[in-house]
Amino acid sequence: MTTTTPAATALVDRWRDAPRPAKSDEWLSRAQEVADILAADAVERDRVGATPRAEVQLLKDSGLVTLLGPAAHGGAGESWDVAYKVIRTIARGDGSIGQLLGYHYLWAWAARLVATDEQIAVVEELYTTNNYLFGGAVNPRDSDLVIREDGDDLVFSGHKSFSTGGQISDLTVLEGVLEGTGTHIFAIVPTAQEGIVFADDWNSLGQRLTESGSVDIRDVRVPWASAAGFVDKVFQPLTYNTLNVPAIQLVFANFYLGIAQGALETASAYTRTTTRAWPYGGDDKKHASEEWYLLEGYGTLQSKLWADEALLDAAGAEISAVLHAPRGELTERRRGELAVRIAAGKLRIVDDGLEVATKVYELTGARASANSVGLDIFWRNLRTHSLHDPIAYKKREVGEYVLLNQVPEPTWYT
Repeated sequence: MTTTTPAATALVDRWRDAPRPAKSDEWLSRAQEVADILAADAVERDRVGATPRAEVQLLKDSGLVTLLGPAAHGGAGESWDVAYKVIRTIARGDGSIGQLLGYHYLWAWAARLVATDEQIAVVEELYTTNNYLFGGAVNPRDSDLVIREDGDDLVFSGHKSFSTGGQISDLTVLEGVLEGTGTHIFAIVPTAQEGIVFADDWNSLGQRLTESGSVDIRDVRVPWASAAGFVDKVFQPLTYNTLNVPAIQLVFANFYLGIAQGALETASAYTRTTTRAWPYGGDDKKHASEEWYLLEGYGTLQSKLWADEALLDAAGAEISAVLHAPRGELTERRRGELAVRIAAGKLRIVDDGLEVATKVYELTGARASANSVGLDIFWRNLRTHSLHDPIAYKKREVGEYVLLNQVPEPTWYT
């Protein structure tokens, strides 16, 4: 998919005269259209590994980038419950692009998570009106960016080894610590500026089109007035501020589910059209789709993904209600219970999704291992991102809740 081909040009114009989706199910249908377009050449684009400019433009042209944006500024004004399902749908077609969209939704919501009402209004109008895509340079395993004061400005400097969205983002979320203090500060800045230098060094097993390489932040200036959540240089804390981690952990779980669903859909289509029945088992079948062990295998995998989908949908509905409720209502206990539910959903889809992405080879046959078939993309994508943080700790969080009635303390990963 490149921006110079006739096909790509047609994609840009695809929705020009189409009515804008007005209901949630119409937005999910729009997402499925985009996923189908992405799926058509996902393997080829993955092999090339080029910067996904056309793919991002597709997200923008479809209207999905402003799904959560205020209707008053041209956004869809949809809920997080719908956004999670959109992420999942896009990931069925291309896991990398599902991740980009999911991270965008979280960072686009960052203002609501930590900013003042006035700052929220400015940010949401800016990104929605301009159809901007967010990226973030906030990897917590690296040293914090250092922030120094210079008059009425804050100056961010430092290095981050991961920065999903990279050079294809329009806005970048920065986070650092004010020099000489322990004060953390978030700020949203334009990506295209001399002080943000991407190394273009993302070279991973999977999720190759997420532009997740390293970045140097070199004296990026932000007015003190844009420091998210600060009034007269003092932060105004809320428990709601800490929802960023459960919210993005559920983003992860949903694009994992989408990747696994894509693997099963691709494999079952291959089995129906290409896999040959085994003629040496004493129970010969004319078609592979009649083989008892294939029927059993697909049935087992599909039942697991349906169960995972139900769990993630329930968690999505719960956190969506909280994300859209008044920010001052959230208690620490309720926040922790949401985190546990999401941890349970994530650990299940990681285990089940990796099983699906591996087992499909047994259900499709030896010829399906050919590079031209591309089944490897699903395992590589899911295996890569599911290492984001150790799944064993998610299992422990759920266990502590069950045995000790404890909920996780808010950290960068819980």
